[in-house]
Amino acid sequence: MDIVQNYGKGRYADGKMLAQFDDGIGVITFNQPEKRNAMSVGMWEGLGEILDAFAEDPDVRVVVLTGAGAKAFVSGADISQFEKHRSDSSAQQEYNRLTSAGRDKLAAFGKPVIARIRGFCLGGGLGIAMQADLRIAARDSEFGIPAARLGIGYGYDMTAKLVSLVGPAHAGMLLYTGQRINAVEAQRIGLINSVVADEDLSDTVVDLARTIADNAPLSLRTAKIALAAAVNGGVGREQVDEAVAACFDSEDYREGRSAFMEKRTPQFRGR
Repeated sequence: MDIVQNYGKGRYADGKMLAQFDDGIGVITFNQPEKRNAMSVGMWEGLGEILDAFAEDPDVRVVVLTGAGAKAFVSGADISQFEKHRSDSSAQQEYNRLTSAGRDKLAAFGKPVIARIRGFCLGGGLGIAMQADLRIAARDSEFGIPAARLGIGYGYDMTAKLVSLVGPAHAGMLLYTGQRINAVEAQRIGLINSVVADEDLSDTVVDLARTIADNAPLSLRTAKIALAAAVNGGVGREQVDEAVAACFDSEDYREGRSAFMEKRTPQFRGR
C-alpha cells in the first residue's frame, strides 16, 4: 500500500501487526512475512487493539486489511503454536478464548472493511478475508481451507460465512477436498469480488477505499447493518430502521442535499 503514515503507536503484537492511516483510510497489516503472515495468538490480540482504535476514530471511514510482502495475505494460524495452544479439544477451547476478542471485534466492526489479497489466503486467513465486506485479489492469489488435511474442524461461524458467500456446494468442495483454488475460480464462485493484475492491486484497493471514504459515514454504517440483517434472515431489522432514521435526521443528509443542488462535492462529517 502507498499509505505509510503510522497510526497511534503504529506497532502492535511486537510489530507483527501494523496500523497506518491516511485520508480517511485505516490500514491493518499482518506483518509476519517469514511465516507467510500466519496468525499467532498475540497477533489476534493486536488486531483487536487496532480495531478498537479505528472504531473510535471518526476520521477513519474505511479499513483495509493486507499482508506484508508478496507471498501471503494470511496463510492461516501459526502452526508452530498448535502444540502449545491447540493440542486437544480443551486446549482449543482456551485458544478460542484467547483469540475470540479479535475475531469478535472484526465480525462486529461497524465500518466498511476491504481485504487486499495477494498470495496465500488459507484457513484462518480466508476466515479473516471473509469477514471483510469486500475482497480484492491479485491474480497470483490462492485460496483454500486445509482443515481436512490437518485433522481439525472448521467452526460454525466461518462455515456459515463461507456458505453465505459461495453456497453449500462450493463450500463443501473447499471443505471436503482441502484443495486450493486460484483467484479466477474464487471470483467465479463468489468468494472474492474482483481479480486484478498483481501490479495494479494497491492502486485498485486505494482507489476503492477512497471512493468509500468520501461517502457519508452514517450511510455506510446503515448499509453494513442492513446487509448483515439481510444475510441473517432479517435478524436486526430494528437496528436497520434506527440507522435509516439517523441518516434522515443527520447534518450529512442536509449537506448531501445542499451539495447536490449546488453541484459541488459534499463534505460529510459523520453526524
